[in-house]
Amino acid sequence: MKTIKYIIYREGKYYVSQSLNVDVSSFGETVEEAKNNLKEALDLYFEDEPARKNFVQIQETLIGELRIQM
Repeated sequence: MKTIKYIIYREGKYYVSQSLNVDVSSFGETVEEAKNNLKEALDLYFEDEPARKNFVQIQETLIGELRIQM
């Protein structure tokens, strides 16, 4: 069993859930739905044996915000 770190952010009317350990994301109309959909997507992703090699262990997570000029 592995621990997956993820973030959830709002994009328009949906919440986007994104794994930090592998490149998998999902979405939902609520935070709970986005989280559940991410779990389902991860379960499907890890059914593929070679995909398990893409897992990156993350020890600590921080979240920040930067302002840049574009």
